[in-house]
Amino acid sequence: MRTFLLIIAILLIAIVLLQSNKAESGAQIISGGNSDLFSNRKERGSELVISRITFVLGMTFFIISFVMEFI
Repeated sequence: MRTFLLIIAILLIAIVLLQSNKAESGAQIISGGNSDLFSNRKERGSELVISRITFVLGMTFFIISFVMEFI
């Protein structure tokens, strides 16, 4: 079970690093620049797939960690 958790953790780190930088204009909030940070932007194509894989891996990591704590 621990090796499976380790594999999930490594995959989760790799997939998070593959995601696009959504906070690229986050520094403009501090400086007061006109940013589109909170605009409605839908994920499409590979961004959507990577986002869903990240969610599934994160939930799997959480559930396995939670189960291992009580077993």
